[in-house]
Amino acid sequence: MSRVLLFNKPYGVICQFSRDGLHPTLADYIAHPGVYAAGRLDTDSEGLLLLTDDGKLQHRITDPGHKLPKTYWVQVEGVPDTVALQRLRDGVSLNDGMTRPAEARLMEEPASLWPRDPPVRARKAIPTSWLELTIREGRNRQVRRMTAVAGYPTLRLIRYAIGGWTLDGLVSGAWREERVG
Repeated sequence: MSRVLLFNKPYGVICQFSRDGLHPTLADYIAHPGVYAAGRLDTDSEGLLLLTDDGKLQHRITDPGHKLPKTYWVQVEGVPDTVALQRLRDGVSLNDGMTRPAEARLMEEPASLWPRDPPVRARKAIPTSWLELTIREGRNRQVRRMTAVAGYPTLRLIRYAIGGWTLDGLVSGAWREERVG
């Protein structure tokens, strides 16, 4: 049986165990030898990070060929209209090519949302809104680049799900173990 740790990565934590002297790392939260991150989240992104002790499972989770869906909660500047949402659904042109079609919808602010430290900046004249965006690839900073191209810059990015694994029941900085296989 493979071990999978579901970790709700806080803002500012880097996705490695070795310390860089500047940021908190996975080692500050997880003291389980032999598990490795299956994918990454940028330092300024939050949410679900999977760690496993199974190299084949790690590959299956991260390999774009398996098209494992990844769902994000995205706070954006402004309120995307139907045209912008359709652009995201159809795929947008980034400097490294077209993205695959995505699922995109407006959503209410998640009820289970934890406060971010530091908080997202608020601007009186510009409203914010939340999107649920599901992609099946994982380019560098892809979601942020997609929303920017659609005209709605990302303010806060939280990965909610990878395949059937979700953040449900995990507060920021917490993790739980599951067995697979």
